[in-house]
Amino acid sequence: MATMNRVKRIKKDIPKEAREIANKMLSDLEKAKRPTLTAIKCSLDNSIYNSKVGYLTPGKKMVTTELNVSSVQKLARVVFLLEILIRNIEIDSVNTKREIYYMAKGLVKSDKKLKPLDFDDQPESDAIIDFICDLMEVYREEMNCFANDRGGQTYSQHLVVQETLADGEIATVDLSTLGTSPFQPKNKPQVFKLKAKKKMDFVLVVESEGTANTLVANGMTKRHKCVVVGAQGVPSNAVRGWVRTIQNQINTPIFFFGDLDAYTLQNIYRTLKAGSAASLIRNSDFSAPEVHFLGVLPEDVKKYDLHCYDVKSSDPKEMRSLKKAKDALSNDPFFADRKNKKLANILNWLIKEKVRCEQQAFFSVDPKDPHMCEKIIVEKIKAGSFI
Repeated sequence: MATMNRVKRIKKDIPKEAREIANKMLSDLEKAKRPTLTAIKCSLDNSIYNSKVGYLTPGKKMVTTELNVSSVQKLARVVFLLEILIRNIEIDSVNTKREIYYMAKGLVKSDKKLKPLDFDDQPESDAIIDFICDLMEVYREEMNCFANDRGGQTYSQHLVVQETLADGEIATVDLSTLGTSPFQPKNKPQVFKLKAKKKMDFVLVVESEGTANTLVANGMTKRHKCVVVGAQGVPSNAVRGWVRTIQNQINTPIFFFGDLDAYTLQNIYRTLKAGSAASLIRNSDFSAPEVHFLGVLPEDVKKYDLHCYDVKSSDPKEMRSLKKAKDALSNDPFFADRKNKKLANILNWLIKEKVRCEQQAFFSVDPKDPHMCEKIIVEKIKAGSFI
């Protein structure tokens, strides 16, 4: 399977650009002008989906913040956190969002003049960090700020990973030597180089980490030249970036195995395949456009006589999910694209039938055969029963 062409990101001099932003704000103030900051609007109403590109990209809408009574705290907080982030880059230090929140609290505590900038809770500082990244069009990882997430439990008997560490050393991991322990890459801007010892048959990204572990424990990676990744539900940036790395470097089909419900299609599969509206500037490196939806598919329910759950109108969570499905069909450019018509048809089917079917339902087909789920997965791949 051919890898999609990508535009290589130009490495920015982030400290230089940050100082230019701060100096421009100071210059405007000295000239009695109101400083303004303009960032890309990262939301669904500014998302563009082109199937040739394969992921959501930003439109022309921008968010402009001008200095006034209501925005003065936000602009001051931007400069405040920029100083912390730039200091980290210059001394080659890294922190999580949570740690930066507490670093900001510590600085406020040590200097009473900073009291107006204090954060009541972490979401307030997180929002400023996200705004800074949208403003400068950089990844949070490029600011040495990392989420505390994992890149998906990964198993294979034929995959070798080389990682370039921060000090330039190379770490090599042969996944076949890990036994029952998974390889789990961190969400860091380190260089991963992947090598397949044999030509791979497929990569399987499993929504449920537990089901991924079961497939591996029952010998799937020993019987097939494959890679199995546990996505742990809604894929984090680390999971998305890792699957993108696999897509770019291992020339083999990638399949997503998950539940048949509106939440899985919208929040899990679409995010893995095309990225999210909240992170438009990073979808080029944090999405895997070539991943196919293997199922559960509506036709699987009938073919394998799978158990389904009724979506009850009395369940507010389930009804919200269906409402979002209707909204997605009307407003999400991913589902509106004609190349994703089959996925949109599944959403329509779910809305009409008001049922959901979990991936674990395949284990009910022949409870006495521990490999039945694996057999069905392989059967579906060979038969082309995927989208």
